[in-house]
Amino acid sequence: MDISSLTGVLGVFIIIIVAIVTKGSAAAFIDIASILIVLGGTAAAVVTSYPIDRLKNSIKVIKKAFKDDSYQTNKTISQLSQLSYIAKRDGLLAMEKMVDEIEDEFMKKGILLVVDGSEPKMIERILSLELENMVDRHREGEGVLKAFGKFAPAFGMIGTLIGLILMLKNLDDVATLGPSMGVALVTTFYGALLANGVFLPLAGKLRFKSDQEVRYRTMVIEGILSVQAGETPLMIEEKLKTFIEQGKRNEELEEPEESEEEDDIDGVQQQEA
Repeated sequence: MDISSLTGVLGVFIIIIVAIVTKGSAAAFIDIASILIVLGGTAAAVVTSYPIDRLKNSIKVIKKAFKDDSYQTNKTISQLSQLSYIAKRDGLLAMEKMVDEIEDEFMKKGILLVVDGSEPKMIERILSLELENMVDRHREGEGVLKAFGKFAPAFGMIGTLIGLILMLKNLDDVATLGPSMGVALVTTFYGALLANGVFLPLAGKLRFKSDQEVRYRTMVIEGILSVQAGETPLMIEEKLKTFIEQGKRNEELEEPEESEEEDDIDGVQQQEA
């Protein structure tokens, strides 16, 4: 669970509720008709904007805003380094025995393509296409949230106009003007609160998480192609560290499990030099 997403959304409502209670009666801000207009109207407009099957897929993507997608970048770099050692010693086909230890399905797919003898350009093309399609799905989910954020204030205004029209029809009863105006404005309040306190912030979080995953998977693609190209483990580590934030680059990477093979690898590196 992404604590910041949950805390942020709950925090907005807690702050608003506390402010309302300290300044007056919370009952004045509760109106069932206004809730139905904003939530029902917004949902109907979004359903009109997207096919049902795309909305179902977008719901799965939107859930990512609440998931804790922390990437073990250093562990991934260490695995790619180990794969490089094995490829240097026993050849690319020998990497297949490490595939089961790789948890990331995207990385596993790339390694299997290397073991299968695919051309570097083909591997890069396949993995890049998968990455592009992932980004498209994320953008679609982000678009749904932005649509909610766009329509909610609009239906809040529609609800307010409905309330004002009904109020103007009863101008003869002066005593009802104040309460009627209050109810009319509550709908705009609901629309603005949901748009700026829930939908748009979650769309921003989804964009951030998507960019994070793109950066991680781009690093994985670069690492796989480097292993296939026969680059040294040290070179691969230094190259992939550039994808890590400056302040986290000094964290120690996991040492390769077969460290006794380093002498053999050093000999290979000297011959290459």
